[in-house]
Amino acid sequence: MLFQKNIEPRCLYCKRGVALDEEQILCSLKGVVDPGGACRAFRYDPLKRVPKKPVVANFSHLKKEDFML
Repeated sequence: MLFQKNIEPRCLYCKRGVALDEEQILCSLKGVVDPGGACRAFRYDPLKRVPKKPVVANFSHLKKEDFML
């Protein structure tokens, strides 16, 4: 689910932050901050958040007989 109501605040995906590199965020209010940090002014920007990749299914343990009716 991309638009959850209980998003944990992080500067990494805040509307006020711009990524300088992987370890620094430039906040319009606080200056240079840690991507894992957050403040009370957090505003969620869903376009900055990268969802986790889905797990690839492993069917190697199944046999041909498992798919027969």
